[in-house]
Amino acid sequence: MSRSYRKTPITGNTMADSEKQDKQIWHRRWRSKIRQLLHMIEADDDVMLPNEKDVSDPWDMAKDGKQRYQPRGFNWYK
Repeated sequence: MSRSYRKTPITGNTMADSEKQDKQIWHRRWRSKIRQLLHMIEADDDVMLPNEKDVSDPWDMAKDGKQRYQPRGFNWYK
């Protein structure tokens, strides 16, 4: 693997490796909200399901977005 390189030159803004735990927590909250709504409604009610942003904010997760970088030895002007 000494000659391998990242195919897409995009990385997270922080040193966090993954957002796996943040995403697990977010999905639990979202499914819980949906379950609560389903228990409260009756058969003839029109219900709006919660939006993803109602439950969590992506900027609160471990990585604050992504950024593009220039790999070593790569010349954009070839």
